[in-house]
Amino acid sequence: MIERPYGRDLDRAELTRFAAELAAHPDLWRHLVAHDPTERRYEELLRDDHVAAWLICWMDDHDTGFHDHDLSSGAVAVVQGAVREERLVIGGPPARRTVTAGGTFAFGASDIHRVLHTGDEPAVTLHVYSPPLWRMGAYEVLAGGELARHSMSYVEELRPLAPG
Repeated sequence: MIERPYGRDLDRAELTRFAAELAAHPDLWRHLVAHDPTERRYEELLRDDHVAAWLICWMDDHDTGFHDHDLSSGAVAVVQGAVREERLVIGGPPARRTVTAGGTFAFGASDIHRVLHTGDEPAVTLHVYSPPLWRMGAYEVLAGGELARHSMSYVEELRPLAPG
């Protein structure tokens, strides 16, 4: 059993600790790792009133596209390979960071970012959200540079949206 607060939503620091602790217990998720070059594979590991946890497997050009998490903050632990997180920056290219196995990163509900596979080997990440995801916003950059938000269910696969 992984220690965490119960009966309330977790803050970003608690989410980061929970994701790292989940990563330290591969017996809870390793059997679900499966890679598919055509799409990300993901499995929900936990969902209660305050927390949801997911395992996501990445390969090749897998990319979430820019999105937010509506009301949910989150943290990601990278357990294999590497992913790149990009955040939108007004008037410039996205801010980028690569996170490799053993690393974590966190985000707030309103943060707009994307996550992409990077490197030569498949990646595996653990994502923890609080409150649990129900809706997300997927962003489309229109031809004139405007940003359009599309609301979507957490069960729909995030992928880059083509310009309208």
